[in-house]
Amino acid sequence: MTTTRQGLIGIDIGTSATKVLVLDESGAIRARHTAGYPLATPQPGWAEQDPAHWWQAVGTGLEAVRATLDGSLEIKAIGLSGQMHGLVALDAADAVIRPAILWNDQRNAEACAWITERAGGRESLLALTNNRMLPGYTGGKIVWLRQHEPANYARLTRFLNPKDYIRLLLTGEHATDVSEASGTGLFDVKNRRWSETLLERLDIPLSLVPEAHESHAITGTLRDDIADRFGLPRGLPVVGGGGDAVIQTTGSGLVDPGIAQTIIGTAGIAACALDLCAANPEGRLQIFCNNAPGRWHCMGVSLNAGGAFAWLRRTLSAFSDGEIPFDTMTALAEPVPPGSQGLLFLPYLIGERCPHPDPDARGAFVGLTLRHGTGHLIRAAMEGVVFSIREMLELMAPLGLAADTVRASGGGAASPLWRQIQADALGAEIEMVSGAAEGGALGAALVAGVGSGTWPDLQTAVETVRVESRTTPNPATKPAYDAAFAIYKELYPTLKPRFDELARTEEIRGG
Repeated sequence: MTTTRQGLIGIDIGTSATKVLVLDESGAIRARHTAGYPLATPQPGWAEQDPAHWWQAVGTGLEAVRATLDGSLEIKAIGLSGQMHGLVALDAADAVIRPAILWNDQRNAEACAWITERAGGRESLLALTNNRMLPGYTGGKIVWLRQHEPANYARLTRFLNPKDYIRLLLTGEHATDVSEASGTGLFDVKNRRWSETLLERLDIPLSLVPEAHESHAITGTLRDDIADRFGLPRGLPVVGGGGDAVIQTTGSGLVDPGIAQTIIGTAGIAACALDLCAANPEGRLQIFCNNAPGRWHCMGVSLNAGGAFAWLRRTLSAFSDGEIPFDTMTALAEPVPPGSQGLLFLPYLIGERCPHPDPDARGAFVGLTLRHGTGHLIRAAMEGVVFSIREMLELMAPLGLAADTVRASGGGAASPLWRQIQADALGAEIEMVSGAAEGGALGAALVAGVGSGTWPDLQTAVETVRVESRTTPNPATKPAYDAAFAIYKELYPTLKPRFDELARTEEIRGG
């Protein structure tokens, strides 16, 4: 006799693809599917997507995973994750007004400065939200829309972030969760509610924001027509879920303080859980609500990690017969000594958020000589991404973080060489856990399990996450990495005046 087990669906709306997976109550992944879509860059520094592409990918993924399941799994709930900060602008009929403006879009630096001024300055803004208004955040996008596209703003009756737009299509409900809301820059993170004071100062009506729930809270149920289309139970609960930068940490099993996490995806992230909403005096870090009630999440987010590596891959592939395989690139980099024989790489190809909140930051190879070849370029790029993460972990150290153990996830964690570079350059044991490559979809399924009663709380849910491998640091590499990192840290402050001049030159020449 076949025993029916509980199944949970996690959906992650990524920047380049949507992932749908099914998790059972033991923590085993029973089905998965990934569907990609394009990214539009209509002007330099802009990044947009058509939300219809997300919905198409969700449909493809749900159909695919349902087709692989047998009757031994009873689907209990859906959890949502997705790229944070994106602005999906909706009119009164919930129609999308314009393409979504994404997290890595840099157009609204002036709007962010205006918001900071209207809030009463940086200190006043931090007192209201515990975060700067960064160019990636949704708040600056709303103000930019009002300033530059007044006709579109006049139609705006509600905004949602990417995963929450998918919730709307699944359930008909306008809702978000506290981790996602934290990333709008309009949220009182300490008290886990919208900052009505800030919204009033910015003349943004409270009616524009969706209701914010805890991540495990049921925010709606699947519409009957959607349930029938995908062969799912009618009335299936859809929980709050979480923004990907937060819920990926949950998916790595980190809800309580103690261990750091790194994510090398399109962006690079260093993160940890907090018992309290820690002060963020300069606003260089991001303090968000955790997916667990009564917990907070501290992170630094670099806009340039796997994305910078993908740029180098595309650039080098222009000289070959097709795209160079990832394994070929890492094989070229592996023989190069730690420190890349004096070659350093600043990965700031689309500006930066952390450790340097600067949309005008630029990328650079520094130290090139005739002895450097393709392998050096590749390894220096990999090391530059890890050095950026090391800078972020240093910023987090005053909060009590001891990064002796780091759980790695994201596409970069799939590379043994990149894991070893992390271990050596960070001086930490690097753990890989079950589901590390699944991104936010795994965390979304875990919080869905809490919402549906599969587990009593998130701490119990993450006990299903298991450590599968450990990479230990090689002490012999420490002198080379420490020396290279010391020089790396000086490059941005040294070059910043030139970056500013280059940005002004681009403006004069029309980008």
